[in-house]
Amino acid sequence: MGVYKFLLFSLLLPFLSSEATNDCQTSYCGQNFNAIRFPFRLIDQQPENCGYPGFNLRCVLQNTILINLPSAGDFVVRNMDYRHQSLQIYDPSNCLAAKLSKLNLSNTPFPASYYHNYTLLSCPSDANLFGVKPIGCLSNSSFLILATDSNTFATSMTSNESGCVVSGRLSVPVNQSYDDGLTSQLSDNITLTWGTPDCESCEANGSSCGYADITSQTITCLSNNTGDSASNGSSSIFRILAFAMAIPAMTASLVIACFTCLRFRREQHMISTITTATPEDTVEPSRVVGLDQATIESYTKVVLDDSKRLPGHADDAACPICLSDYNVKETVRCIPECQHCFHVDCIDDWLKKNGTCPICRNSLAVVHIES
Repeated sequence: MGVYKFLLFSLLLPFLSSEATNDCQTSYCGQNFNAIRFPFRLIDQQPENCGYPGFNLRCVLQNTILINLPSAGDFVVRNMDYRHQSLQIYDPSNCLAAKLSKLNLSNTPFPASYYHNYTLLSCPSDANLFGVKPIGCLSNSSFLILATDSNTFATSMTSNESGCVVSGRLSVPVNQSYDDGLTSQLSDNITLTWGTPDCESCEANGSSCGYADITSQTITCLSNNTGDSASNGSSSIFRILAFAMAIPAMTASLVIACFTCLRFRREQHMISTITTATPEDTVEPSRVVGLDQATIESYTKVVLDDSKRLPGHADDAACPICLSDYNVKETVRCIPECQHCFHVDCIDDWLKKNGTCPICRNSLAVVHIES
């Protein structure tokens, strides 16, 4: 059988060589769930021809993906949606309002469809804010900074005895216009979209996107990131010629392979008549399938209040598994060993199949062994 496999591989090698002209492979940043492929490129791990200009990413701290935007600096990538060509990012220093004043997307591949405009108000620290929460990272012991998209509210606060004044204005890139309400702490994710390169049709058909060849820089659909498009004329001609020349060799190889296979089976039959194995000789190894239900149920569940503050890592704003933001009254479950928290449904499904934390990969106690 080994000879047969060798001959078959030798016959297919010309076809594999003609297909695999694109050597760009999907990469990951440590334990991060986001797959990195064209148009994105992971610096120091993927060649330059594997990414489109302006889509360079860096991997830090084993699971954090960073993208650098001109003037504004580094942002953490939370999610990449190749099908809809969108990118979710947030400020790693948790002071998005400060970076928004420097953000300029005009020289990036991510032009905003809309901008949501906010007025910044500077108020004395003892001013009556009527329950409105200020932006913590911009405020100090002397004054508080508010952000509002309501001209009526801004006029009211600056015209009464609160002592508030307009200190600036910010524009937040968004996908569609909307009313944010009265004020905002400007701590949500930013969603960026790109139109170039246009890979939506490739992704919709289950293909990936990339350069047809390095010299022309033409974008085309690739099959599983390993081959050129069938529209490549010269490659198609080469495959046809290679197939035509391979027919005589294939015929001879099949005859040899059949003879080798028959001889192999005859030898195996002779060996089996001499040596037989008892049922006790074969023991199926156990495999770890995850935690049992009792262990999972023993982990703490918490119903989020209005602050949406988690028991362990309080700065987490979204579930690391489904990437959806936490909402008030939602129930989360926390792993006691590392204090990482997740939506109950998300982490329960994970722990039934895995005996580790999805974030830090620490092994968890009481693993169920299935024989």
